[in-house]
Amino acid sequence: MEKTIETICKALSSKKAVLIRALNVRGLTSIADDFVLATTRNKKQAQAAADEVEEKLGDLGIHALRVEGYREGDWILLDFGDVIVHIFTDEERRRYDFDSLWKEAPVEEYHETGEDNE
Repeated sequence: MEKTIETICKALSSKKAVLIRALNVRGLTSIADDFVLATTRNKKQAQAAADEVEEKLGDLGIHALRVEGYREGDWILLDFGDVIVHIFTDEERRRYDFDSLWKEAPVEEYHETGEDNE
């Protein structure tokens, strides 16, 4: 898994996000190369996960070009250019169903192994 995406997935997992998936959308859309999807239990958890992603990528010198939905917290979009992170509450993830919408995209599931795979 690419370093940036792996960093995002670890940050999300550290804040208890689940169903973390990296979708390779190259050739399917011109807006990004990859989407990372994650589900949280509630708005506060979504905001904490978004904060963690921004902090960990900031440590790598990567900063969000745009952040949408943070205040509401149901669906937070973090746009890092080539990678867009979508953090949903469970209800919003089911409503928008990106997993089906982008079903043609190759997917990598992220599962925290407890090991450093670098």
